[in-house]
Amino acid sequence: MLKLYNFGTSVCSVKVRIGMAEIGLDYEDIQINLQKGEQFAPEFMALNPSAAVPVLIDDGMIIVESSLILEYLDRIYNASNLMPKDRAAEVEARHWLLRCIAIHAAANTLTFSTVNRSRSLASKTPEEIEAGIAKMPDPVNQIKRRDLYAQGLKSPYVAQALMHLRRAFADMDAALSKGDWITGPDFGISDIALVSYVDRFERLGFEGLWQDSTPRVGEWLAAMQARQSYTDEVLGKIDPKGAASMRETGSEFWPELEGIWNAIT
Repeated sequence: MLKLYNFGTSVCSVKVRIGMAEIGLDYEDIQINLQKGEQFAPEFMALNPSAAVPVLIDDGMIIVESSLILEYLDRIYNASNLMPKDRAAEVEARHWLLRCIAIHAAANTLTFSTVNRSRSLASKTPEEIEAGIAKMPDPVNQIKRRDLYAQGLKSPYVAQALMHLRRAFADMDAALSKGDWITGPDFGISDIALVSYVDRFERLGFEGLWQDSTPRVGEWLAAMQARQSYTDEVLGKIDPKGAASMRETGSEFWPELEGIWNAIT
């Protein structure tokens, strides 16, 4: 059986779990608690030296990076049925898979500059925060995390994140003006690849990022959230109280974030 090392609220884990549900794949669910730092355990870092989830194990083969995992599962176990057959649409879908790197970075930035920062500053000493950052294997990610904790929404990483998101939402809205799904009339891999990130922004209380200027993104998100895969792999695996707490805390940051967002052209 496929083994999936993941964490319930991890956006990249959600992305792969939704894909597996859409394909109809069973898997052994192995939870790596990111909040407790289990991703830094030597036995897990032997699987992924980047200390990141998800990690897929298929007959002894280790596969990391959520977009790669998603594409692999569709190709090997689903005859690539989630990938558009039209040549131009396939290129567009693969481009979205690549763009997920920047979109994921934006989700990370907005999460850690708001809710996670607020919670950590309230519950940990500066020494404890630094000890956690020091465990991160990528020194550049350490610099980013320190800056997010130090400056919050004033960090330049926030402006960078919003720049990427403004372009992504505009491109999604334009694509959705031509059909119900991101790369055409048929549901596909691009929809699965993007939904966990947009869902995270809504869970943070940041749906104002698209409500006025790119409303089709919100309509698409609602359609994704109505699918059984979302019910099973998101609603069924995320604590409702934790979700409510995230939205309540995140919403407190929206007025300041909205001002930065409106200044991004």
